[in-house]
Amino acid sequence: MPLWETHLRGGKLIAALTVCTCQGFLVFGYDQGVMSGIIGADNAFGRYFGNPDANAQGNITALFDIGCAAGAILSFLIGEELGRRKMTMLAGIIMILGTIVLASSVSVGQLIAGRILTGVGMGINCATTPVYLAECCTPKHRGTILSIQGLTSIVGMLIAYWLDYGTSFYDTDFQWRFPLAFQGFFAVNMAIFVIWLPDSPRWLVLRDRVEEAKTVLSALHNLPEDHAEVQLNLLEIQTAQELASRGGPFKYKELFSGGKLQNWRRTIITAGIMVMQQWTGANFINYYAPVVYQTTMGMPRHTSLILGGCTAVTYLIGSFISLYTTDGLGRRVVLMGTSAGLSMCFVIASILLSLNSTSAAYGAVAMVFLFQTFLGIGWHPVAWFYPVELNTTRLRSKATAIMAASNWLTTFVVVKITPIAINSIGWKTFIIFAVLNALWIPIIYCFFPETKGLSLEDIDHIFEKGGFTGGVFSTRGRTVVPSQHRQEVGLVAEGKGDHALHIENSGDKNISAA
Repeated sequence: MPLWETHLRGGKLIAALTVCTCQGFLVFGYDQGVMSGIIGADNAFGRYFGNPDANAQGNITALFDIGCAAGAILSFLIGEELGRRKMTMLAGIIMILGTIVLASSVSVGQLIAGRILTGVGMGINCATTPVYLAECCTPKHRGTILSIQGLTSIVGMLIAYWLDYGTSFYDTDFQWRFPLAFQGFFAVNMAIFVIWLPDSPRWLVLRDRVEEAKTVLSALHNLPEDHAEVQLNLLEIQTAQELASRGGPFKYKELFSGGKLQNWRRTIITAGIMVMQQWTGANFINYYAPVVYQTTMGMPRHTSLILGGCTAVTYLIGSFISLYTTDGLGRRVVLMGTSAGLSMCFVIASILLSLNSTSAAYGAVAMVFLFQTFLGIGWHPVAWFYPVELNTTRLRSKATAIMAASNWLTTFVVVKITPIAINSIGWKTFIIFAVLNALWIPIIYCFFPETKGLSLEDIDHIFEKGGFTGGVFSTRGRTVVPSQHRQEVGLVAEGKGDHALHIENSGDKNISAA
């Protein structure tokens, strides 16, 4: 009996997969927030490490992102070979080791080494767990389920902010060692939980483990293996992978190939959406919220820490809203609408801060809160799972690794320059992000197709209309319709009754579900 085989089926199995993969996103959010309440203040951490200046603060915080990029590249190289489940386990183990190094730091060098090592695990995690969960979800609820990952990352950030606030009253090493150590709790959970879970059925088909894939699909659907829906889903996955694999073994140039699949479009959007997300100003706030409040808005340190925690609460409120809007309104509408909201918030914040008064500064705080709400609704969850949906199963793990690497490298730039920008131009930093958010709206409208309600196999056909925008502009994003893949390859089911259906393929396969 396979180690992963359990009694969980259907919704309970999908819930277990969601809980497991969300442990990794709890660490993701926690790591984004934990340093903001520790660094940049006259506290036990600052005294222990010699009160690092703005440049050193940027290195301690941002080199984590270089580790994440390295982890994403490692996932690109070995992820397809090991599979989603083993890579998730590997990510958890590396993050545990990184946490041990961090929490036991006795020098800035060890602290940075721990940040980088934890980052490697995080890079693998962020390149793997969205793919793992997406490949196990149904089209109807995929956006909502994947948005839960975004929600839990904000919960992790919220925990970090308030834990930092709680330990800020200590004047010993406990003030920073405990918050840095606590993230290991989530990594341990993820590494243990995944042991009893199956691998993705799409990856299993890709590795020619068809019978095991059928067993997993049966468990996910909570239907017998000979049920027509299980058989049809399996055949749908097989035919989609056959179409994508006609050129033989994988070659790196496939990521930039044209043809019907238009992989070069998928790769550009995959990397581009993460660059766009970072230049919304997301981590300008997430990594440095207390610093922004204290330095840019003139708030006391104690007040800044409280406001940092409240910022995460508004972020969480937005993420709850995303559970309804992502599948309800669609990915494009959510991204364009929230881009407009983010730009408006930073424009108003810039105007208020230019007045240089205490009351105006509190108004700017309100705009940051509203900014976080918009961010939680749109760019935070969608940017992480949209590229996972957009790419074919054959290239999905490699493309998602590119997505993660793009995110972390861009995050490194943003996090590295943020303390310098805050010290140099102050509130004018908000203007840069306001302009960029406005720019994202026409780019999304013209080049980002809608994936709402489509199976991952339908999305393989999403750029077949061709043209400068891949058919996105002329169709207002709806370039394919649900079940288009089944129609394209001639998959039909005849008869009445669950087990009496005869499934036919216009190609060379016939599967009977009798």
